[in-house]
Amino acid sequence: MKRFLALGDSYTIGEGVADDGRWPNQLARALRAESVALADPDIIARTGWTTDELAGAMDEYPFHPPYELVTLLIGVNNQYRGGDLDDYRSGFHALLQRAIALAGHRPDHVVVVSIPDWGVTPFAQLNGRDSASIAREIDLYNAANVEIVAQLQVRYADVTPASRTRGGDADMLAGDGLHPSAAMYSRWLEAIAPQARSALRAG
Repeated sequence: MKRFLALGDSYTIGEGVADDGRWPNQLARALRAESVALADPDIIARTGWTTDELAGAMDEYPFHPPYELVTLLIGVNNQYRGGDLDDYRSGFHALLQRAIALAGHRPDHVVVVSIPDWGVTPFAQLNGRDSASIAREIDLYNAANVEIVAQLQVRYADVTPASRTRGGDADMLAGDGLHPSAAMYSRWLEAIAPQARSALRAG
């Protein structure tokens, strides 16, 4: 079985959904249904993690590279806490370099997933957060992602449009009114799965 490593935060660990509803687990299951021998993911992620906290956790984790597929989705907590964009950019760049190394120094086996827009959720509205400001900041963070993705020549899956079109609907949300439901994660696969397929076919 091809090995799969998913790095991230609450969106990768699937806060508020069952394990089989997490998008990395859904992805592995969907690709196995297409006769791709992909194992369930090793997930290194926790709700609330920033780039620095993910990096610290990776320092302590006993990785066994190379992985055939590595995904990275991180940054929403940097934005939520009002972190400096340049600090995020440097932290993300370092994490992506580590992801490439864990993929056996094969950039085409790495997929970066964009940061979704939590500003459309009931949680944001109930907490008096300005949706337009959140959207602008998320766009800046994702622009940094795209720039670094191009520099390091990895793959990119843009889930942000899906998060904005139905991200505030009750059936697309977990019980906390903030995190995506399994149904929303299924919509994300429309962007992620093609990139993962291509990564797994790469030499």
